[in-house]
Amino acid sequence: MATPPSTPPLPSAPIVLAGATGDLGFRIARELLKRGATVRALVRPGNSKPEVTELQDLGAEIATVDFNSVTALTKACAGAACVVSALSGLREVIVDTQKRLLDAAVAAGVPRFIPSDYCIDYTKLPAGSNRNLDLRREFNQRLDQAPIQATSILNGMFTDLLTGQAPVVLFGMKRVLYYGDADQPLDFTTTANTAEFTAAAALDPTTPRYLRVAGEVASIRGLQAAATAVTGTPFKLLRVGGLWVLGTMISVTKTIMPAPDEVFPPWQGMQYLHNMFTGLPKLTPLDNARYPEISWTSVREVLAARN
Repeated sequence: MATPPSTPPLPSAPIVLAGATGDLGFRIARELLKRGATVRALVRPGNSKPEVTELQDLGAEIATVDFNSVTALTKACAGAACVVSALSGLREVIVDTQKRLLDAAVAAGVPRFIPSDYCIDYTKLPAGSNRNLDLRREFNQRLDQAPIQATSILNGMFTDLLTGQAPVVLFGMKRVLYYGDADQPLDFTTTANTAEFTAAAALDPTTPRYLRVAGEVASIRGLQAAATAVTGTPFKLLRVGGLWVLGTMISVTKTIMPAPDEVFPPWQGMQYLHNMFTGLPKLTPLDNARYPEISWTSVREVLAARN
């Protein structure tokens, strides 16, 4: 585990944040402001989300900017200490829009860039195993060639998904569903903890190329124990089959419901679980101790909040 760095002085230059009205981006903005940072939130023209007003009320500077214009983005990035991307989307966002944002950051002389990764370690995965992570890999190959210091935040799966979108802990059936090995270590981090860590990293000029965190490393058996503990009802394991079964299900689902324009169609979530169950993208070493002020939320706490 990495040794915590000495606390760097708070930069007077603003942190430019793209995607600030999304769930993760808004949380990052709040964490930056809590730390006394100056936040310049980039907002598309016509964005009427309530988060825009909330950000203003919290003290963020709102910069309305055309994300299709490198010139406009360059002006918006002027004088920044770091550009943080929390954008979400497919190729036109993760590759194309981020590329314009990167070009703008370089043109404006911004020293640091944090891309919208926030995921498992895609650098260890074979190309083609996960569409959304392939896009991140493609953008980061461009980022590595740019004259700017880059830092990717890798946090495994958002723990919050275990109480809803990720079909693993099945509360109604009192089962924990899985494929492959029930003892495979898996990385989980809450959205809130990811935002805290990202904010701390944005204000730290000494960050390396990759930072890896996990609020908790838990196997399927660990999830079973956590669910049993918080509900007071024994949960059982439900092994559907080997990883090849999940792979087949992904292919079938993608054929029946391709949904190519959706960011998170059902087969995309299945790809993510398949990746995790292989063990290939396991995060190591973990950098949790880098910012010791962060209190990491456990799987049990997340499941208990749902219950």
